[in-house]
Amino acid sequence: MNNWNFQELKETPSQTGGPYVHIGLLPQQANIEVFENNFNNQLVQDQTKGERIRLEGQVFDGLGLPLRDVLIEIWQADANGIYPSHADTREQKADPAFQGWGRTGADFETGVWSFNTIKPGATVGRKGSTQAPHIALVIFARGINLGLHTRVYFDDEAEANANDPILNSIEWAPRRQTLVAKRSEENGEVVYRFDIRIQGDDETVFFDI
Repeated sequence: MNNWNFQELKETPSQTGGPYVHIGLLPQQANIEVFENNFNNQLVQDQTKGERIRLEGQVFDGLGLPLRDVLIEIWQADANGIYPSHADTREQKADPAFQGWGRTGADFETGVWSFNTIKPGATVGRKGSTQAPHIALVIFARGINLGLHTRVYFDDEAEANANDPILNSIEWAPRRQTLVAKRSEENGEVVYRFDIRIQGDDETVFFDI
């Protein structure tokens, strides 16, 4: 049995995520082929049910400059609000043609990131509450010690958003809009724009997870 003197143990040094965080987590984007199956921003197949959307945006630093070596991950329910996970214990089964999770890096030139996915359905929250359709999103980037967790809601779900327990937990109501993506159409494709601001007057709401 080890006789540890915990007063002599020192905290392990921490390190920020970067630079070039994509090389380890998205090597194909850096033209490095190491994985047989690469993670990507495609969450849908031909058989996937639901409305196809493209979620896109940029991540801006405190000076308003777009980050170009940022990595984004998303996790969401399917079109019926069911998560493709054993942690979702409801009797309904998730769409087998939808994986619900994706990873992508920002474009090296523009800082734009995007996901091809479907608009999720409303989900069940704590104590049987109903949560508005949303996508969980986490950011890894240069200068960030821990991933920044946030949520993406949709501006065409105003009634559901008004009753969402998580949005309503944000005390200063104007800041709730930093979690709402704006819908548009481009060449017949539904696009939701969601820009993320790390710092500043319009800083995105992040969650302590």
